[in-house]
Amino acid sequence: MSELGKVNYFTDLECWKLSRQLRQEIYKIIHQLPEEEKYALGLQMRKASVSITANIAEGFGRYHFQENIQFCRNSRGSLYESHDHLITCYDEHYIDKTKFDDVTKLIEPAAKSLNGYLRWLNKQKDELNK
Repeated sequence: MSELGKVNYFTDLECWKLSRQLRQEIYKIIHQLPEEEKYALGLQMRKASVSITANIAEGFGRYHFQENIQFCRNSRGSLYESHDHLITCYDEHYIDKTKFDDVTKLIEPAAKSLNGYLRWLNKQKDELNK
C-alpha cells in the first residue's frame, strides 16, 4: 500500500480517519435533536454515520479486494445518506447554517479519500488478475 502510505490497520486509512471525524460531529448533532426526533431521525443518523467507518473497517478485514471494494461502496452510500440527514436537520431548523456548513465541509474530503482508496483497491485487484 505504498501509494497510501504505511497502513497496518484500518485506523491508519485516511478515509477512515476523516469519516470518524464526520461521525463524531454527527453524534454531537444527534444529542441536540428535539426529543421527538431522537428515536426517528437520530436513529437513522446514528446508523448511517456508524456504517461509514464500520464498512471501511469490515472491508479491510476481508483481505480480498473485491469484498473490500463492496464494503467501501456501502460506506460511500452511508456517507451520502448521512449528508442527506444533515440536510434534513438544516431544513427542519435543528441546526443552523454555520453548523450545517461546518459539518458538510467534512463530507467532501471523506468522499474524495474514500474514492481514492476505492481506485487503489481496484488497481490492486486488476494487477492481481493479470
